Amino acid sequence: MLGLQKELEGVLLVDKPGEHTSHDVIARLRGKLRMRKIGHAGTLDPMATGLLIVLLGKATRVSQFLISLDKEYEGTIELGRTTDSQDADGEVMETRPVPALSEADVRAAMAGFMGDQYQTPPMFSAIKIGGVPLYKRARKGEEVEREPRFIRVMAWDLLALELPRITFRLRCTKGTYVRSPTTSGRSSGAAPTSARCAARRRTASTSRRRSRSRRSRSSRFRRLRRG
Repeated sequence: MLGLQKELEGVLLVDKPGEHTSHDVIARLRGKLRMRKIGHAGTLDPMATGLLIVLLGKATRVSQFLISLDKEYEGTIELGRTTDSQDADGEVMETRPVPALSEADVRAAMAGFMGDQYQTPPMFSAIKIGGVPLYKRARKGEEVEREPRFIRVMAWDLLALELPRITFRLRCTKGTYVRSPTTSGRSSGAAPTSARCAARRRTASTSRRRSRSRRSRSSRFRRLRRG
C-alpha cells in the first residue's frame, strides 16, 4: 500500500517576472505543486520584478515575521513624464522639460526623502477600502481618501545618471511604495520636472538576497510559465 505523499514545507525564493501579480505566482505554484497551504511574504506590484518570498506548508506561520523585514530595491526613474499609475505603463498625464541635473543635484534631492515619514498610498495600489482594491477605483477615474502610513527610508543611492534616466538603489521599511518618492519630480538646484518609475526590482529582504538563492529556485517560475 502506497503511503501518502508528504506536502512540501519551507521557503521558496522566486524571481517574479514583470506583468504578473504576486497572486498570479501563488496561483500557478499552487496548481503545479498541488497544495493549498501556500502564500507569500510581501506583495510586488505587477510591473515590479525580483524577490518574492513564497511560503509552503507550515512555513506560512512565519509570514508576519518575514513581511516585517526591510526591503531593498533597484530601479530606474525616467524624467520628463508623469503617468497616472506612476509606472511606465500608465497614461501620460504631464510632460515637462528635463533640467540639466548634476549628480550632486540628484543626491541632494534623494537626501530629502531619507528618514522617518508618512506616505500616502497611491491610488494604483492593491490596498482595499470598502472591500474594493484602490486600483479598481483608479481605473474608473475615482479618487478616494487614503490614510497616510508610517515608513522609513534608510538609504537611497545614486547608481547612474544618464538623463533623462536615473538608476538608483533604495532600502526601506515594509509597506513603502517605491513609486511615490521616485516620481515626485523634486530636484535640488534646478527646476522641478515630471517623472515616472520606469523599472523597479526587489533585490533583498534584509539579508535574504535574490542572488543568494539557488539558480533552480529562482528559475522555477520561468519553467512553470512554460508548463
